Amino acid sequence: MRTIGYEREDEDGNITRAGIDGAFGAKYLRGKDGQRWKQKIGKGQWKPIVDYNQVEPEDGYDVYTTIDVNVQDIAHHALLEQLEKYDAEHGCVVVMEVKTGEIRAISNLGKSKAGTYYEKRNYAVWESHEPGSTFKLMAIMAALEDKVIDTSTIVDTKLGSKRFYGRSITDTRGYGKISAAQAFEKSSNIGLATIIDDHYSKNPMKFINILDKWKLNETLDLPIIGEGKPNIPRPGDGNWSRNALPSMAYGYNLKLTPLQTLTFYNAVANGGEMVKPRFLREVKELDKEIETFKKQVRVKQICSKETIEKAQKMMENVVIHGTGRGLYSEYFSMAGKTGTVRTGYSNFEEWKKDKKYISSFVGYFPVENPKYSCIVVIHKPSIEVGYYGADVTGPVFKRIAQKIFTDTPIIDEIQSPEVVNAPVEKEFQQFYNTEKIYLTIMPNVIGLPTMDAVALCENMGLKVKMGGVGVVKSQSIPKGDKVIRNQTIVLEI
Repeated sequence: MRTIGYEREDEDGNITRAGIDGAFGAKYLRGKDGQRWKQKIGKGQWKPIVDYNQVEPEDGYDVYTTIDVNVQDIAHHALLEQLEKYDAEHGCVVVMEVKTGEIRAISNLGKSKAGTYYEKRNYAVWESHEPGSTFKLMAIMAALEDKVIDTSTIVDTKLGSKRFYGRSITDTRGYGKISAAQAFEKSSNIGLATIIDDHYSKNPMKFINILDKWKLNETLDLPIIGEGKPNIPRPGDGNWSRNALPSMAYGYNLKLTPLQTLTFYNAVANGGEMVKPRFLREVKELDKEIETFKKQVRVKQICSKETIEKAQKMMENVVIHGTGRGLYSEYFSMAGKTGTVRTGYSNFEEWKKDKKYISSFVGYFPVENPKYSCIVVIHKPSIEVGYYGADVTGPVFKRIAQKIFTDTPIIDEIQSPEVVNAPVEKEFQQFYNTEKIYLTIMPNVIGLPTMDAVALCENMGLKVKMGGVGVVKSQSIPKGDKVIRNQTIVLEI
């Protein structure tokens, strides 16, 4: 398993270890070998010289990860189901706890030659790629924080196509003149490119410096081996041109790993505090605490509270009436951003012959008090089935959020106080105290909780029919009637 890790030998015979084992194996997990003197005897056998060790072996420590097995199972199967449905090349999903940065689930699946999926690489940590429209959050927040626009600023997105320095940028449809917030919610490439180009083309470093302040140009400095390096171009770089800036505005011409993207979104969910993703909680030797890993803050406050609140509202609107509106549920709230980006090409003409996409969705839930942030990235889904982020990865995000809501509640549950109906309780006790006739004489169960009434009736040998939950409203067999085994009673709840 890539996340937990395993031992691997390369072509030169060198041993490396992936995942958590590779990061912490030497320090915590492996322990120390013991030594005992032995004498070689016939047929290649060895005989101990004495019956004790010269050096006693030492066990490794116990490492406690932040992974929640229930959330991990939910995330893994949600991703696997979608990869199979879209016959995709590979994909990943990460679920992070908003306040602490603890990684609750991480699944990375790639397709084998046989068409099945397995943990081929740790894509979430390793794979740097163009993020596409998920980067629009960084772009618009930079402009909002710099106060060159507001969410109500009008931007002209034309009729779905606009030329920038001799190259056309297109949208899926023409939106005309819309607000900056609507440009984000509708994921308008033209809208974001226009905003960033209008205000930063004469001084692109002003825009890039904001990204640098957010440490988007730096790795997360993870202990896990093989973290991909981000690439935020700047004037003078080989991949810089006049088109670089408008391209960056909607997530092209730069690279981030999924976990680096999620870390920024998690900061927005967290009210502005950017925390480092964390895979370990503590290290123990039996019950003795060896080391405890605490929350690490990368950036104390990425921007103003005002900018954070605007960003949160726009992300919420993406799900309510934007590109992610198909994911909306009245039962639980989500906020996020869809992303769809071309991949596997060196030029546009080449790509048109064999169209490949990366689909993504990143966000958090619930909106009111964010508990988890999550990113889903799927590479090269079959375009015959679908490729937009809202269709391919959005449902994975929703499935994970929904299952966490229902299977692993995000708030502590307490038992409601038991409400006792005094007359019913008295009769209930009298009934059970009657040793000889309680199996044949029907008691009054009206007012009892459903579970108690069902248990009582079934213990009498009755077959119970009922529906709903709560307390018993009426019973088909009156109190005091003689009953026989296997008789049916209907309880109205």
